[in-house]
Amino acid sequence: MNSRSPDPPRDPAGVLGTRAQSPIGTPAILKCPSCGASVQPELPFCGSCGGRITSVTNALACPNCGRLNDPTNAFCPACGTTLGPGARPAAKAAPPPTTKPSERTASLLLLDRAFKITNKYPLHGALTTVGRQGADINFPDDAYLSPVHAQFVMMDGILSVRDLGSRNGTWVYLDQPHRLVDGDQILIGSQVLRYKRLGYPGPRPPEQDQTRRLGSLTPSADIANLAQIRADGSARDIVHLSPGRSLKLGREQGEWQFPYDASMSGMHAHIRSEDADFVISDAGSRNGVAVAVRGERQLQHDTRLLVGDQLLRVEMS
Repeated sequence: MNSRSPDPPRDPAGVLGTRAQSPIGTPAILKCPSCGASVQPELPFCGSCGGRITSVTNALACPNCGRLNDPTNAFCPACGTTLGPGARPAAKAAPPPTTKPSERTASLLLLDRAFKITNKYPLHGALTTVGRQGADINFPDDAYLSPVHAQFVMMDGILSVRDLGSRNGTWVYLDQPHRLVDGDQILIGSQVLRYKRLGYPGPRPPEQDQTRRLGSLTPSADIANLAQIRADGSARDIVHLSPGRSLKLGREQGEWQFPYDASMSGMHAHIRSEDADFVISDAGSRNGVAVAVRGERQLQHDTRLLVGDQLLRVEMS
């Protein structure tokens, strides 16, 4: 006479889902009651349909293996341990320790040309100036620094830098692409480039006798340019930018090359066109791409700056 084993007990609908068979002693894999997808037992929601798998607030941890169980279970389906008064509520993870913004501190790390730290300057108080003489932090032998060159502002845990009208500017190295705006100055290697917006030219009136002019039709308009700036402030080479045109810069590669600049990488920076704007990004160069500070610029942990001839890095804690 054939005997038929009784059907296994069913879980409460919509609470635990259907368990797939698994080896004894290993956590069981759950089946989502809505879509049937496999779900790890410790996850409260299905990754396929978003349906709830188990109740986190009422789940009990098995005292033997720690598996989360529905409070109606008499036995742990993973290890067979009897559940009941001995089962403990699932522990909630402790929130990570937080530091109040007002308690954050900042320092400036002085780097050599190999990017090794040679000195550390903690920023005490809300305002700290850097310069050649008469500042809070002085580098008296740096001829590229103005007497009082830049100011660092620490307010509510946020560090910012402001150039104080220095002759050579304060430069922040990019850690992400930068959208250029009219008047931006860029430092690539030892080359200073100035970005200028030209705008779109108006329609050209036809000649009186209707004769067409001979010339290149592509690109039809230049809407910006980059000028190489000499030490006396005059412009040397100028490269024009038009919509859809990308520009690569480097010592040995790219459309604009500077073979005489040993501080520039072979491929150093990339400027791409985005509609009517232009975005500059570092191309994995050794010395990076910096933009001159205009107004006040917020700084992050590990941001690098060039102030005069001093290479600095921000340390926040």
